[in-house]
Amino acid sequence: MTYRTHNCNELTFENLGQRVSLAGWVDTIRDHGGVAFIDLRDEYGITQVVINNDSLLENIRKECVITVSGEVVKRDEETINKKLATGELEVKVDEVKILGECMRTLPFEISESTETREDVRLQYRFLDLRNKKVHDNIIFRSQVVSFLREKMNSLGFTEINTPILTCSSPEGARDYIIPSRKHEGKFYALPQAPQQFKQLLMVSGFDKYFQIAPCFRDEDARADRSPGEFYQLDFEMAFATQEDVFEVAEDVLYSTFKKFSDKEVSPAPFKRIPYEEAMLKYGTDKPDLRNPLVICDLSEYFADVDFKPFQKKIVRGIVAPGCAKMSKSFFEKLLEYALSIGMKGLGYITVLEDGSFKGPIAKFLSDEKKAELTEMLSLKSDDTLFFISDAKKLVDIYAGQIRTALGERMDIIDKSRYELCFITDFPMYEKDEEGKLAFTHNPFSMPQGEMDALLNQDPLEIKAYQYDIVCNGVELSSGAVRNHRPDVMIKAFEMAGYTAEDVEKKFGALFNAFHYGAPPHAGMAPGVDRMIMLLKDEENIREVIAFPMNSNAQDVLLGAPNYVSEQQLRETHIKLRRPVEKTN
Repeated sequence: MTYRTHNCNELTFENLGQRVSLAGWVDTIRDHGGVAFIDLRDEYGITQVVINNDSLLENIRKECVITVSGEVVKRDEETINKKLATGELEVKVDEVKILGECMRTLPFEISESTETREDVRLQYRFLDLRNKKVHDNIIFRSQVVSFLREKMNSLGFTEINTPILTCSSPEGARDYIIPSRKHEGKFYALPQAPQQFKQLLMVSGFDKYFQIAPCFRDEDARADRSPGEFYQLDFEMAFATQEDVFEVAEDVLYSTFKKFSDKEVSPAPFKRIPYEEAMLKYGTDKPDLRNPLVICDLSEYFADVDFKPFQKKIVRGIVAPGCAKMSKSFFEKLLEYALSIGMKGLGYITVLEDGSFKGPIAKFLSDEKKAELTEMLSLKSDDTLFFISDAKKLVDIYAGQIRTALGERMDIIDKSRYELCFITDFPMYEKDEEGKLAFTHNPFSMPQGEMDALLNQDPLEIKAYQYDIVCNGVELSSGAVRNHRPDVMIKAFEMAGYTAEDVEKKFGALFNAFHYGAPPHAGMAPGVDRMIMLLKDEENIREVIAFPMNSNAQDVLLGAPNYVSEQQLRETHIKLRRPVEKTN
């Protein structure tokens, strides 16, 4: 049986008078008594079909799947729909067959699914995906992934798939673990990333590797992070420097954003911003460069000012041009926001037309200090200077949040472009909550200065060949020049509290492989989901994933996580502390 000769977006005036068959879902039915108009929908579009025989309408309702046959005719002038590609034509139907009956009441109108509660949308995701906007997002995703593959192939990269079942390793997030049936008490883990495998591929002699890699991390959801599973364009290069990786990333990302968006894209070379500079100027290692506001350090300036809240504190300032013209409620709401994120207050001064300062802090400044501040920050009439003061570990975070809030509330973030940048020179180590030395980022990164740095520098001063790529305030990727030397690897982990035995046990394959001739290598892994989220101007990453988990890491469509049977538990040598829900 031929279900269709054409899709629902394909008919043209060349088909006038032809007998055709179409198949799809009933989008709408308009029964005018003796004649019914049905908008028939498939993945490609909508075509109006006309039925003059009531008997052909039996059991047909919205979202039924039908196939129809009939003659292509021209619509009456007053019924032409310019919004549809086939809006000047219709099919006069004489044969209808129901292929899949819609037997239950719809939980929401398909056209309005995006306004429905998310838990309902995800429970009926197969219906939500019929919504054109949602459906098009997934088609768009396929197109982007296809382009990425073609681009990487054109650059000489070889696509290689790496294992999903692997071993647990300390890579910064919680693993998803899987019990072994054959090996009692032992567990597999889903890979947080193909980190060790791609480095092993470099040791194996592959020059340029890539894959659209699934990654699994037991992390809490955010608007730009899907819990459980996500995908990244993972690539690694042998005999490569940091700049070699940047060149590939710039080519791939610029080409992708340029192809799939009409927005302006920052051209290569993307800005390189050292981590310390990013934290000072933007208050984050994920700066949105579309926001023109920049944070300045005023700690030294206030060192000799008799204002107790700023004494022995780090002080940051943000100049907001023209902000003095904002309403009183603007400042009140900004203060409310500052208190809500944990700040003790938000001081500011405004610049009047005559150049004088207004605000509670102004009286603590001498004329000389006011003049110094005006010259240092190029203050002008109607500018407002906001002050953020706290301990070092908090002040940059608070300043970054205030910068973002000002940019959004003053509506000065240019949303017509994509601004990409690299954040470089991350510190190799930091102090954890217990005051112990820990890796700041990827533990497999090569320290700048290699062994000499590890032996002779203050650990907190050591920089790593570690970098991120950021677009419009969203971290797209992390990457690094890898540590390929066993001696440097042992020393780097030793400083973070691991013994040589720990390294050999946790990373045995990689550690062993490095003893057989390992080339210098480097790479990165831009997040595919986040890239598509940005390209589609979606605020939530779940909008570009076909079957996402909800914010509580649950698959409400299939019901995961779920209980398993006693038999399955016994086979994998697991005994629970509480009774298992009985299954039939």
